[in-house]
Amino acid sequence: MEVSELVTKADIAQLREDIFEELRKFRFGGKKPVVKKEWLKSFEVCEMLSISKGTLASYRRNGTLRFSKIGGLIYYRHEDMETLMNRK
Repeated sequence: MEVSELVTKADIAQLREDIFEELRKFRFGGKKPVVKKEWLKSFEVCEMLSISKGTLASYRRNGTLRFSKIGGLIYYRHEDMETLMNRK
């Protein structure tokens, strides 16, 4: 075996990083994975459930979806979203 054919630890580490980067691109379309937040804002809930702001307001009024209001902002628990999505 020639010296030019030796593989170093740095080469293996670089290969590993390259493989993981390719897997991330394949799985997440090049985006970083989304971190699951405990509390979501209204626009995030609308995107997650694919509903309009009016439908979200109806869910709040009829008690389908629990929420917390802090100042002028309304927040929803992520686990409540998962429960609602599993019910529907």
